Amino acid sequence: MNLQNIINDITTNPKQLFLLDSIGALVTTILLSLVLANLESTFGMPQKTLYILSIPAAIYFLYSLLCYVRLTKNWRPYLQIIATANTFYCILSLGMMYFNFDKLTTLGVVFFVGEIIIIMILVAIELKAISNLKQK
Repeated sequence: MNLQNIINDITTNPKQLFLLDSIGALVTTILLSLVLANLESTFGMPQKTLYILSIPAAIYFLYSLLCYVRLTKNWRPYLQIIATANTFYCILSLGMMYFNFDKLTTLGVVFFVGEIIIIMILVAIELKAISNLKQK
């Protein structure tokens, strides 16, 4: 199965998309609050900033998990909410990078840019799913 088939499968099954989103948000929450926060000198982002970034990630985890568990229909508005929230998180992360750029290490920049790229790919998939749901 190639990547395009996987993306098509996910965009036609919003339940899987919410599960994927919740797992990603959980991983982000753990990485920021438990791993990176204890490795400030390695990544350069201040611990307080990492905790601030982990709060919306934890909220998104709970939101997406609840959507995965509870929703059986009318997925579209809930997908729009998480796609918007994920975009907001990327903007927030970029802002935190900008304000702390002088402290960030190369590894820190790579981590945050990589995270933003992954999240924006997820947003693109969510928007495609929203479009697919609109057409049905």
